[in-house]
Amino acid sequence: MFAKSLIPSILQESSTLGYTRISPNKILDNLWPFAYRTTTVVHHSDEQANRMFFQINPSNGVPVYEQVARQIMFAVASGSILPGELIPSVREMARELAINPNTVARAFRDLQDQNILQTVRGTGVAVTKGAKSKCVNARTRVIRDRLRDVFSEARQSQLDDEELKEIIQSELHNSKKRQR
Repeated sequence: MFAKSLIPSILQESSTLGYTRISPNKILDNLWPFAYRTTTVVHHSDEQANRMFFQINPSNGVPVYEQVARQIMFAVASGSILPGELIPSVREMARELAINPNTVARAFRDLQDQNILQTVRGTGVAVTKGAKSKCVNARTRVIRDRLRDVFSEARQSQLDDEELKEIIQSELHNSKKRQR
């Protein structure tokens, strides 16, 4: 299991070591202060590699620890991380996401309290066996809550059903284009 940033300019390929880090501070100092980082964490299980993408946006109103916890839950729900599989350490994830290790530790604690993650002595932190169903339910609940807020705002602004359906269809179509 290893992690690497999607920002290729801070990584240098090495034939013996894989990828090594090259002074990311030079790049981060030049970024807009509210920019967020996207990181890919690649997990190898058998011969198949699953990917889990993190997007941390400090200005979206959701606490960073909650963003980390949600994205781990969503990755478990989608099957990107399988039960029993190890996730990156607190230090590794904090370094890759450029956030405080205490923030990652809080996200891990919350997930452990929900019995989604468990500490494996001497090895690290792994996904529990019953985590997938819990994560699927949590993902559905989060999306429903967000949609409920959107629909409430749409009703308050007096959008009718047809206008709302057009907006939803348009955004679904646009989101499919963005994923390609």
